[in-house]
Amino acid sequence: MTWQPQALPSDHPAVHSGNVGVLVVNLGTPEAPTPKAVKTYLKEFLSDRRVVEIPPIAWQPILRGIILNTRPKKSAHAYQQVWTEDGSPLAFITKAQAEGLQERLGGGVHVEWAMRYGKPTIGDQLQKLMNAGCDRILLAPLYPQYSGATTATVVDKAADKLKAMRWQTALRTLPPYHDDPAYIGALVSDLTTQLEGLDFTPEVLLLSFHGMPQRTHDLGDPYHCHCRKTARLVSEAMADHPLVTGGMRIETSFQSRFGPAKWLEPATDDTLEAEAAAGTKRLAIAAPGFSADCLETLEELVIQGKEQFQDAGGEDFAVLSCLNTSAPGMDMLEHIIRRELSGWTG
Repeated sequence: MTWQPQALPSDHPAVHSGNVGVLVVNLGTPEAPTPKAVKTYLKEFLSDRRVVEIPPIAWQPILRGIILNTRPKKSAHAYQQVWTEDGSPLAFITKAQAEGLQERLGGGVHVEWAMRYGKPTIGDQLQKLMNAGCDRILLAPLYPQYSGATTATVVDKAADKLKAMRWQTALRTLPPYHDDPAYIGALVSDLTTQLEGLDFTPEVLLLSFHGMPQRTHDLGDPYHCHCRKTARLVSEAMADHPLVTGGMRIETSFQSRFGPAKWLEPATDDTLEAEAAAGTKRLAIAAPGFSADCLETLEELVIQGKEQFQDAGGEDFAVLSCLNTSAPGMDMLEHIIRRELSGWTG
């Protein structure tokens, strides 16, 4: 019934079905750059057992008794430094990506966007698509590299909504695209354009990915391998570029360490300081694992990263933008979304 135009009897109740939807999802953001809003956001985020794999009986007293009483004020200050009149950068960029995809895919596909933590929620947006008659939905977590703490928790949240539905939608999930030629090509095109536009010639291009606890990797999460493969493919694709043949090195690091546990190494902050201490004066940094600029790029790298590099003796420093709604980025998203919709759309 859902694959062909409906031909219902005249006395049949209206049925909203037969449409195709896409729900793009990113990590999340507080609703405002205030301690109260950040506390609400962090409570949801840090209570996810895929994000923090410590038994709740041990973790929740720490979270509620210490972290949620100290970290919101500090994080709110960080958010205030990147907040715009359009709100959270991650939210408005993700919204713009969804709107761009809607324009590119046309009226035959309904596109919405959601945040895994915060609003709009995955459940509400799935319901919105179903109310529009979408009984086939592509769930598209915008995480190029798979991790249980990112892609998997998006699927978990969608499943929470589906298990409460009597009439479920058919659901596909966009797979990780860390080594997809379209993704690598978009990164290389966008990064080289930005590098060529700098007013200095970098000695180092640092590819900084979000970190995760070493224990998560040891338990079998493929994220570290996906990041390393992305970095290797980008390096190989850029090998003949004049900047590289002229001596620019491409290095890889992991940012956003949290807590006392060992995280993936080398750490971005340590790498910036080590490069400067070793005599590197000119450095550019990119965050290819982020599909949209956010707190981790606009505050942690642009502000903190610059201070770390220059305080250690570095001079010229630039943070390259994420793919965001750039032409290479949107071309890539359209390509992989159309591919995953194969069989559902013409």
